[in-house]
Amino acid sequence: MKMRKSSFSILATLTIGCALLVAGAKAQSPEQNSSGSTQSATSASGSSVPVSQESPAAPGAKSSTAVVPYRYRPHPVPKRAREYYALVWGVESFSVKAVESGEIIRFSYRVLDVDKAKMLNDKKNEPSLIDPQAGVRLVVPTLEKVGQLRQSTLPEAGKVYWMAFSNKGRYVKPGHRVNIVIGNFRADGLIVR
Repeated sequence: MKMRKSSFSILATLTIGCALLVAGAKAQSPEQNSSGSTQSATSASGSSVPVSQESPAAPGAKSSTAVVPYRYRPHPVPKRAREYYALVWGVESFSVKAVESGEIIRFSYRVLDVDKAKMLNDKKNEPSLIDPQAGVRLVVPTLEKVGQLRQSTLPEAGKVYWMAFSNKGRYVKPGHRVNIVIGNFRADGLIVR
């Protein structure tokens, strides 16, 4: 039964697709309405399908309005949390993104107050990214020739700084809520994009 249903839906799709191609090939048809912008093609089932005379978009082209699934839409940090991080830690504009095909999770932030934000760039404080949903704790990798994948220079007001966490095994995925811990600093509930 499942096989028949599957082959029937494929056959119906091919029939409608062929009908659309045939209708599109007939540039001047007696079925055109007065505006000349659309016509209808009749499929094998006898239903009428409207066909646009305009050139269709290329198969690989993206539409002008990208639809982002709801679970991946960034939720803004609440106003009180933004005020807290700005007053206590001197930072704002947190961003957590999966980059390099999900092998690396990049955390970035903007510095507002240099004195308060020094602790975030201190090499003595080991940063970690905790994902309670996946049950993992990611660390910043240290490479032999490069060192840690993070910026550890003295911060400057208005600049954006980043650090990269190794996500080998791709346990942390876009849409997960993660916590960033750097020394005494802790940012909870950030959504990975």
